[in-house]
Parts: sequence; C-alpha cells; structure tokens
Amino acid sequence: MAKNDFIARLLIWRLRHMSNQNFILILSGIIGILSGVAAVILKEGVHFIQNFLTEDFYVEYANFLYIIYPIIGISAAFILSKYLFKDFGGHGIPDVLFTISKKQSLIPRVKTYSRVITSALTVGFGGSVGLEAPMLVTGSAIGSNIGVLVHLNSKKRALLIGCGAAGAISAIFGAPIGAVIFAIEVILMEISTASFIPLLIASVTGSLTSMILIGRDRVFYFDLQDSFEASHMPYYLVLGILCGITSLYFSKAVMRTEKIMEGFESQLLRILYGGALLGFILFFFPPIYGEGYDTLNMLIRGESSQLLDKSPFFSAIENPYMILFFLAFVILIKPVASALTLSAGGAGGIFAPSLYVGGILGFLFAFAKNMFDFHMPLPLAHFTLVAMCGVMAGVQHSPLSAIFLIAEITGGYELFVPLMFVSAISFVTKTYYQKDSLYTLQLKEKGRYLPETPDQELLDMISIHQVIERDLLPIHPNARLKDLIDLVKISKRNIFPVVDEHRHLRGIITLDDIRDIMFDAEKQETVQIQSLMHSPPEILSSDENMQKAMEKFEKSGAWNLPVVEDGRYIGFVSKSRIFNSYRKRLIRKKHE
Repeated sequence: MAKNDFIARLLIWRLRHMSNQNFILILSGIIGILSGVAAVILKEGVHFIQNFLTEDFYVEYANFLYIIYPIIGISAAFILSKYLFKDFGGHGIPDVLFTISKKQSLIPRVKTYSRVITSALTVGFGGSVGLEAPMLVTGSAIGSNIGVLVHLNSKKRALLIGCGAAGAISAIFGAPIGAVIFAIEVILMEISTASFIPLLIASVTGSLTSMILIGRDRVFYFDLQDSFEASHMPYYLVLGILCGITSLYFSKAVMRTEKIMEGFESQLLRILYGGALLGFILFFFPPIYGEGYDTLNMLIRGESSQLLDKSPFFSAIENPYMILFFLAFVILIKPVASALTLSAGGAGGIFAPSLYVGGILGFLFAFAKNMFDFHMPLPLAHFTLVAMCGVMAGVQHSPLSAIFLIAEITGGYELFVPLMFVSAISFVTKTYYQKDSLYTLQLKEKGRYLPETPDQELLDMISIHQVIERDLLPIHPNARLKDLIDLVKISKRNIFPVVDEHRHLRGIITLDDIRDIMFDAEKQETVQIQSLMHSPPEILSSDENMQKAMEKFEKSGAWNLPVVEDGRYIGFVSKSRIFNSYRKRLIRKKHE
C-alpha cells in the first residue's frame, strides 16, 4: 500500500511539473542502466560457469563431459522455467515482436529476470545459442513493466521496450549506434524524432553501465592491420552471394530441426534426445560450445592452427586442408546445434549463432582463396567481419543493424564500404528465395502473423466480432417468395441470408435478385427461396484477422460478406463498418 501511495504521489507531481517527453527521457536512462546491469550479470555468469566447467579439460581424455553438460544445463533451465518461473518456451525476439503487435506491449514481470538465469545455465553448460536474445527480452521486459508501473499507454510502452532492447544490445557489444538501429529496424515498426532520442539515451547509458562495471571488456578483440582495397570488391561480391545462400540454409536448418523435435510429444524425450545429440556434436566439434565468440577471436587474430587443438580427433592433424573441412562442417552443424538447444528446452537466441556462422564463412572463404591463389592475398580479419554482417543481414533481415554493429565493433569505418555492399547482396539473395526473416518464420510456424506496415497494424487491432452486423433478417431455404416479401417490408437492409434450422448458411438473396418477380402474385406463392438464392462470393470466419478479411473483400469486390463461427451463420461485415472503425483508431493513435 505504501508503495502504491508513493507511486501515486510521484505521478501526480510528475503531471504537474514535468512534460511527457522529459519524463520518457528520464525513464529511458533508467531502463538503459538496468538493462546494462542485467547484461553484465548475464555475461559474467556465463563466463564463470564456462570457466568452472572447462578450465581443466585435456584433449587426451577426449572431453567426455561435453556429452553430458548440455543435458544438465538444458534440464536445469527447463525445470526452473516450468516449475519456478512459469516462463517456459518461446523464441526471445519473435515473442517480443508479437507482444508489441498483439498484446498491448505487456510483457510479464517474470521475464525481467527469468531469462537471465535460464540462459546462463543453458549457454554456460554448452548450449549452442547466444545471450543477445535473452538479454533483449530482459531489457524489453524491464521497459514494459516500468511503463505499466507509471501508467503509460501501449504506444509509449512499446517505445520503452525498444529502449530496453537498445540498452541491452549496446551493453553486450559496446555498440550504441548499432543497438539503436537494431531497436528501430527489428523491434519497433515506426519511429519519430521524438522517439529517437530516448533510444539514444537508453543505448548510451546501457553501454556506459557495462563499461563502469566490467571495463572495456569487448566481445571481439582484434586490431585491423590491413586497409580496405577496392580491388577486393569482386571477392566481396562472391562473399555476399555466399552469405545470402548461407542465411537461407541457416533459416531452413533451424526451422527443420525444430519441426523434427516437435515430433517428440514428451518434453523429457526432447531434453534427452536433443541434449544428447548436442553433446555428441560438441564432443566432435568443441568450437560450437556456447556462443563461440572465442573461436571467432582466434580466427580474427590469425590463430587458426589452434582451432583443432580442443578436438580429440583432429588435434593431431596439421594439414591445412583439414581446417577447411572442419570449418565447413561447423557452418553446417551450428544452426542444427542452436535449434536443438532451443527446442530441447534451453533458453537463448539465434542472434549470436548467425554472427558465428557468418564469421566462420568469411574466414573459410578468404583462407581457402589464399591457400589456392597467392597472387592477391585476402585479409582474413576483414572477410571474417564482413561475412558476419552479411549472414546477420540475411537471417534477421536487418542489414542496417548489421552494418553499424560490425562497424562499431571494428572501432571505425575502415570496412564500411564492403559491409554495406555484402549486407545488401546477402539480403537481396536471401529475400529472393525467402521473403521472411527467421523471426517471422518462427512466428508463422505458430500461426502468428505480424503486420508489415502501420496500416496493417491498425487493421489487426480491429476484431471481426467488433464490426459484425447482426440486424440482417434471415430466411429459411424452404420459405416462399411471399415470406421474403414480408421481410422486405420490415427490413432496413437489402441483403437476406438464407439459413436452415441448424443456423448453417445456405446462400444469400438480395433485392436485385427478386426485383423483377417480387410483385408477381402467382410466383409469390409458388417460388421457393432455395431456387433464388446464390452463394456469397466469399465467407469470413469469426477467428480470421482483419488483414485476411480485407484480402477477401478485395478479391471478391463485394461490399458485404457473411461471417460464420463453427460453421454457423452469425452476421455480416461491411466495408463501411471496417473503414469507420479504422478511422476511429487512426484518430485515437494520433492523439496518443
């Protein structure tokens, strides 16, 4: 009670002394700090677990613990999620997108801390996923719940969710500009200048919080020695196409693996089979353990010869061709390992795996070219980083975020031209074969659809039930024309649904259908309705979204369409009613 009184007094004081815009700016800074703290806790927690479990590993003992670690981590994450947090399942970023679009930007409070714990266990014990998505969910939940606490509407809560996402990504990568663009490009559908400033503040405070707590502990450690050469552009063109193809494979591999895992009805079987298979993958390919950023740092520093050291089967092999073979298998297996981790019950995301696969691809491309052709050696670090950008752009459909994220990670804009070029080529190549991002595909797999434009977003806020017109008078198919004339006398509508005794829609009749015979006394007594009725051009279902309904209106050219629920007629929907509802929501949105 005291807490509620304090908040009430605070809100009253705020309304009297502070504008909405300034209040949002203060909240964005608070959210950025909290997101930064959560990101540091998660990063340090994962590193502690990984170091504790793997620091004494010896290749000669064949690392058999790799086989059981994932099962332990996934099992622990699942048990906590289901029985303690009540927050099991779901892909982090797709769920946030769906919450903004369909659930009034209301994220459960438990997500402010649950994903930090479960993802730390998952990734720390070898789960082959990233921390960015769980951290983004945590930051978004912080933003949403602060918005609820101070009584903000859904639109402003969505902005605070974006602030939480920007603060989290900035704290992880130390890339505030890339984090802001990611929040705009992936999380928020539309943005204004007034909304842009809070995102900047949240991103900066998130990054500063991380710096204060753990210093300049970066995800990637390297120093670019070579400068960009225009003569390398043909190779970047080929790399861009390869990134697009790899992005397509990545998405299909993740979706296919998750589909197979869904075939196990028992969650226990999913944990056992998924965890065991992941363990054997890690046993043969240790670089897939966890996020994998250490492997990318090793490649960027030119230490590829150490890549095979942790593998009990490949460590004794010094043939450089084996490195090509090993990396190619890593590219193919990493998406499968990530999907196994998530579908078995672990917590994480595909943000880091997409960067990881891109980095391996870029290094493999440049390494292979240098091995077979020494006339123009390619800088390994450049192609590793640029391919990370390309695959991220293709998988997540966020080319701008990928460009600025990698540009900031490199500490400058030396690679800006190839980053732009490769991300564009990769994005075009991927979307030519698959128009949806992996996040959208994961939502569609669950029967969830996101609006692609602000107009669609407004339409989706209108329910079929809200615009159903029930004042149309029905008539039985066995009735006579005379009975219909009696309805015409008392009806204000010119459409009459033909409905049987079970409320099944058999057809429709309009005044135009009977205008020539309605005054013929003989036909009034002899002609039955079923001989006059005709099928409607389209039929709407009560559970369809408004976007689908408008597509049927467009396809049929009709102004009114009948609605059925469980096969039974319940009313009609008209375009004019939809447009009127759309106009009211548009006016309300402008006022907000």
